[in-house]
This record gives sequence, C-alpha cells and structure tokens, in this order.
Amino acid sequence: MTTSVHVDSPTEGRNPATTEIDRLPTADVVRLLIAEDATVPAAVAAALPELTAAVDLLVAALRTGGRVHVVGAGTSGRLAALDADELGPTYGLEPGRWIAHVARYDGIVDGEDDTVAGAAVGVLAGAGDVLVAVTASGRTPYAVAALQAARSNGAATVLLSGRPGAAAGSDVDVHIAVRTGPEAVTGSTRLKAGTAQKLALNALSTATMVRCGRTWSNLMVGAVATNSKLRGRLAAALVAATGEHPDRCAVAVEDAGGDGRVALLMLLTGQSPSVARRALDSTGGHIREALAVLAASSGRSTG
Repeated sequence: MTTSVHVDSPTEGRNPATTEIDRLPTADVVRLLIAEDATVPAAVAAALPELTAAVDLLVAALRTGGRVHVVGAGTSGRLAALDADELGPTYGLEPGRWIAHVARYDGIVDGEDDTVAGAAVGVLAGAGDVLVAVTASGRTPYAVAALQAARSNGAATVLLSGRPGAAAGSDVDVHIAVRTGPEAVTGSTRLKAGTAQKLALNALSTATMVRCGRTWSNLMVGAVATNSKLRGRLAAALVAATGEHPDRCAVAVEDAGGDGRVALLMLLTGQSPSVARRALDSTGGHIREALAVLAASSGRSTG
C-alpha cells in the first residue's frame, strides 16, 4: 500500500506503475523503464505550438546577429551543453553564437541554488539575444535567476520545463511545458524529464538550423569536415545534392577547406571558394539565399 502525498511539481510525484520495481526481475525492471520512456515523445509533441514559437524566436535572433544562451543545472545543463557543442561541427554555426551555461558542480559545490551565478549568466544575454532556461521542476534557482536577469537586460526568454504551472513560466516569452509526469524512480528527472529535454533541445536546435538555411533539403551539407569520416560523409551528401561524381565532390570539399556549404555552392555555380564564402557571409550562412545571390550576380536562375 502506498500513501499519496501532494507535491508541487508533476515530475516529483510518485509513479503508481513502478512502486514494486525493486522487487522485480531484471528484465521486468528494464521493461518498465523503457515503457515509461516510451510515453515521452507524445508529451513533447503536445508542446508543438510552444516549440514552434521558440524556434521562431531563435531564428530571428540568429538571423539578425544575435546569440542563443541555454542555461541549466545538473542533467538539464549537461544536455544543453551536449546539444550546443554539436551545432558548430554539424551546421557550421560560428563559435559564440549558441552557448550553453551549466551550473557549477564538482562533487562538493552544487551551483543549482546559486542565484548570483545564474544572474551573471543572464546579463550576458541582451537585446537581440534569446536565453533558454532548462529545468525539469521549472524553479531551479540558477536557471530562474538567469531568466530574470536576461529579461531585464532586454533579451527574449524561453523556459523549457516539466511543470505547466511553474511561476517562472508567466514571465517568459515562451514556456515549453512538457507533461512527462512522475518518474519511474521518484524525483529522478534524468529519466523521462531528461529524455524530454533531449528531444525538445534537439528539435529546437535542429529546426532552427534548418530555418536558418544550414541544410540543403534534408542533407547535412553545413557540416565542417574536420576528420576523414566527416569528409567522406560530406562528400556523399554533396553527391546526393548535386548529382556530381564522388571524386569531384571530394575535391570540392578539400578546396572549400572542409566547409560543406562553400563546397555545395562551388559545385552548383562554378564559383571560387572565396566568392561562394562571401555570398554565404552576406546571407548569414543561409545556403539557398546565398545561391540566389550568386545566381543574381551571374544572371542565372536558381530554379
């Protein structure tokens, strides 16, 4: 028999489906954990309107020279950092444009409650920027302090949480509340809440990169080839995008210094790497807009 206790955050409630989890065989424990995680994609999909609004804010910031700051503590912060770290090599996003800030934790000092550090991060975001706070409970002091400071400094703000009624949600431009409900192990928000954050962060960053013109169709041509695996992957993407011979695409990657977007424009227009790069710079890295610039300068149609 279990006792029902009222808790303020949905992610911290007790899950009736897993109360006997410590008495089950290994296979059943794993099955329960997977079953609980399987409910997360639908919960994230239910937040589509808020995710869309947040992406539009992020695109507007990046396309006008602004920056994105993503803030979190614990699992939330580490997931934000993981997502941010991939945007440069995957989409050619310039350093310093999408920055993750993780509350200090060294096994002794836990910065989750450090509002001074959170506020110091928040003031790094100003007019034209967006700050995204990631916190399952919706009330992590470090993240909330960052939100408040960023908003006071003129930045747009987004809260990604698992708590629809979070007080901080009423003070942001967009509150993405993903209703994952109680965890398989009570309060362990690295589980369903963490999975939801990973899905939501991937959706936010990937959709933003697509809308900023960092892909060609669904091809990852914005990647920067820093090793042999990536050079091969990029050349294959260019073959799919242009229909050119693999050897020619591989040479274009080398001539472009490993920048897939420059290589693509070279292959499509016959322009030099420097001309292709200038076109990209003039459009904030948007591939199709850069192609239109090159076509206009040569009198060609982009099709």
